[in-house]
Amino acid sequence: MLRSLYSACFLCLLMQFVAAPALANNTDKAPLKNTEAPLKIVFPFMNQHDTGGHFYYFPQLLKLALKKTEATDGPFEFTFHTQGFTSARTVAELKYARSINVMWTNLDEERRRDLLPIYIPLLRGMNSYRLLLIRAGDQEKFHAVRTLEDLSAYKAGSVANWPDTRVMRKNDLPVVASIHYDLLFTMLAGERFDYFSRGLYEVWEELRIHGDKGLVIEDSLMLHYHSPIYFFVNRKDKQLADRIHRGLQIAMADGSFDELFFSIPGFKQGYEEMINPDRRILDLVPLLPPYAP
Repeated sequence: MLRSLYSACFLCLLMQFVAAPALANNTDKAPLKNTEAPLKIVFPFMNQHDTGGHFYYFPQLLKLALKKTEATDGPFEFTFHTQGFTSARTVAELKYARSINVMWTNLDEERRRDLLPIYIPLLRGMNSYRLLLIRAGDQEKFHAVRTLEDLSAYKAGSVANWPDTRVMRKNDLPVVASIHYDLLFTMLAGERFDYFSRGLYEVWEELRIHGDKGLVIEDSLMLHYHSPIYFFVNRKDKQLADRIHRGLQIAMADGSFDELFFSIPGFKQGYEEMINPDRRILDLVPLLPPYAP
């Protein structure tokens, strides 16, 4: 019952955002078609295994939004940056308008201040529900976890500057932090910490890639805290933000947003898991109030 109510509330709030203008300076008139050079979009670096899983979704969704506005806003060129950065460096590159001009991430105080979020949630609430990657031999001890206090007996792993890291510390959960995302799977296997909290949209693909390290998805718990993922641009790039917002609105209205979303195998699995009645949900206090623009 509570999960059904949550889903209904989420959809209602989502529609409020979709109905609202993306930016304060929006006009009612559609922009004139751009006849000049194509708009250049540079997305963060993606390595070879990213393109087959959940990472594939975000650039494809951005391309979809840009294509939906091509008739009114003109052509675009989409490329990936050739260098991989840490999460913190990626945010800095966008903040200072250096090498990229769009990224996706979840929201915190710093990113809301330094970047320009486009307030349409990209993952249907799935990033607000988290499963735990653990070592295969540790399942029984997590079966005994009933509260956050119980969970605090174990160490989480996370990237140092992720909002998730601050959420866990805010809720008195000990965290071992790394600046490198990929290293965390090896650290978990090597018993540097006990679990890695992952969004429902990403955990299945990560298990496919890193399951040979002796990792499994914990089968009884689910963490919950409000953590939507948005597209972000540089704060001065209001025209691009407006175009992406309008493109996402069109894609949601014509069904192509949902078509892309449910074409990702792990997304289907995660969406079904979100309403799994057999998991114990542990609610954490989020960094920001839900749906705060």
